[in-house]
Amino acid sequence: MTTPLLTLPGVYAPQHDTHLLAAELDREPSLAGADVLDIGTGSGAVALAAAERGARVTAVDISWRAVLTARLNARLSRLPLRVLRGDLFTPVAGRTFDLVLANPPYVPAPSARLPHRGPARAWDAGRDGRLVLDRICHGAPDLLRPGGTLLLVHSALSAPDRTLDLLRGHGLHASLVRRRWVPFGPVLTGRHAWLLEQQLLAPEQTREGLVVIRAERTD
Repeated sequence: MTTPLLTLPGVYAPQHDTHLLAAELDREPSLAGADVLDIGTGSGAVALAAAERGARVTAVDISWRAVLTARLNARLSRLPLRVLRGDLFTPVAGRTFDLVLANPPYVPAPSARLPHRGPARAWDAGRDGRLVLDRICHGAPDLLRPGGTLLLVHSALSAPDRTLDLLRGHGLHASLVRRRWVPFGPVLTGRHAWLLEQQLLAPEQTREGLVVIRAERTD
């Protein structure tokens, strides 16, 4: 994206995972005319990167502030973007897409439930970090057209192997296509002692692994 993005207070600002997903999106073939869904769009950064390449993009977020932010950024960027408010796939029930993008909440948290409000709703995802990831793995295959692709980014702390197993179990060809190690941000730094207690981190670990998983519907 060439236009600087606005991020309203309480909306997830583009970070390492955003840039990693956008970099993998750049490797996809021509998006001109493709129907694309961006789940958990936040600021709209990745959705707008797809729109910039000529895709018809629908972006979804459960946060009204995120919806407003993405709409504002689309207007500032002068790019067409349909932004809907809702929980994951609910706003697009019955539709299918050529490409589904997802940067969902995935950070393991002391609470077993998802937050109902506040900034943590953008990252906290239950004690194993999979409350949203599992739903995407079960639901995304039905959103893909034959030949369609899912690009999903999340932390190595939240069991990438399970993601691969679930997607393959739904008949998709899934693989881990990109990995990057990044310094701990404020959330993991503040949660370091708890993560050690849960044996999710090694005592000497100072960086978080991020992964992008690509899954394709080949039928």
